[in-house]
Amino acid sequence: MSEVRQKAALAQEAASAMNRMTTEQKNEALKAMAAALITRQAEIIAANAEDLTRGRENGTSTSLLDRLALNEERIEGIAEGLRQIVELPDPVGELLEAFERPNGMKIEKIRVPLGVIGMIYEARPNVTVDAAGLCLKTGNCVVLRGGSAALSSNRKIVEVLREALSEKGLPIEALQLIEDSDRASVNEMLKLNGLLDVVIPRGGAALIRNVVENATVPVIETGAGICHVFVDESADLKMAASIAYNAKVQRPSVCNSIETLLVHRTVAERSLAELVAPMRQANVELRGCAETQALLDGIKPASDEDYSTEYNDYILNIKVVGGIDEALAHIRRFGTKHSECIVTESGANAERFLQDVDAAAVYHNVSTRFTDGFEFGFGAEIGISTQKLHARGPMGLPALTSTKYRIYGSGQIRG
Repeated sequence: MSEVRQKAALAQEAASAMNRMTTEQKNEALKAMAAALITRQAEIIAANAEDLTRGRENGTSTSLLDRLALNEERIEGIAEGLRQIVELPDPVGELLEAFERPNGMKIEKIRVPLGVIGMIYEARPNVTVDAAGLCLKTGNCVVLRGGSAALSSNRKIVEVLREALSEKGLPIEALQLIEDSDRASVNEMLKLNGLLDVVIPRGGAALIRNVVENATVPVIETGAGICHVFVDESADLKMAASIAYNAKVQRPSVCNSIETLLVHRTVAERSLAELVAPMRQANVELRGCAETQALLDGIKPASDEDYSTEYNDYILNIKVVGGIDEALAHIRRFGTKHSECIVTESGANAERFLQDVDAAAVYHNVSTRFTDGFEFGFGAEIGISTQKLHARGPMGLPALTSTKYRIYGSGQIRG
């Protein structure tokens, strides 16, 4: 039996035990997991150093190495995410509806765990902890398959977390890590109907496309982030520059950073150089349309391929548009339904943008960097769903549950 099938089967066998765990038991385990991360952070950082060394040897970009890197501050932040999950309400068992039928049947609709979740993701070891914490809080088992770039980090983290689970009496089989780095292991997971209840991909466009196109197991799609900021004619220029800079530069390697800045022609003709000056100071490579090139020196041309690319790097496209209609059309064509922003003082344009843009999160005068479970108050997130079924946007605890109807009677039969 392959590693993938064996570990998925162990997780499936543990599902009924996890379903019986009380909120108190799960919370105690989460506290122990957070404490263990801190206690053993030196081991985790040492394992992470192995990944970083391999990454540099393989020519991994600076921004992707940043996504991979762990230090004491980041481990504390990851542990804090677990502590926040402890403080959040447990959705499992929540009564959503209760009603009685004319024949006397009493019907309740409650939240229940999804079961066994397969998580496929890339070089972000924090996702290992986030996924484990969120799945375990909701009574789910999880089979993790991280990217090979983070294998040493993930192996050590899962070792630490499983020991904490064991100490608190939770089944360690509920948390599994696939260590086979061959792509075939991903494709095998996608076909494990009967062992996995759902697969959640989290990563770049190629990974997500492979999962969506090849899975027979149900998928919750967390999409790539080709996000935009549109600077409207009435925008406060200082605010617009601050928001655009934050959305691109604060952490360009993540999915809620922007890839294209759309600028109203009136603003561009008057103040484009001022608007993008902070970007240039941060050594962001700028690419632009013909109008942008005419207004700024040293701008590379931006093609349709550029507008369709999630850079995850210090690269930004600039496109001058005639107004909100053209901005909306560009977003419809190139956006990935993740996060979009308008900077404007026009209430009418703001409302139209918020209404017309088809995305999981749409912002008025706020950086797209806030599309995040932590920032939304959900605690850590399992991902940001860009699809429309089951869950959309940052997925916290309720998104990792399904529902069950419980029916009580006194001998009713159907005539």
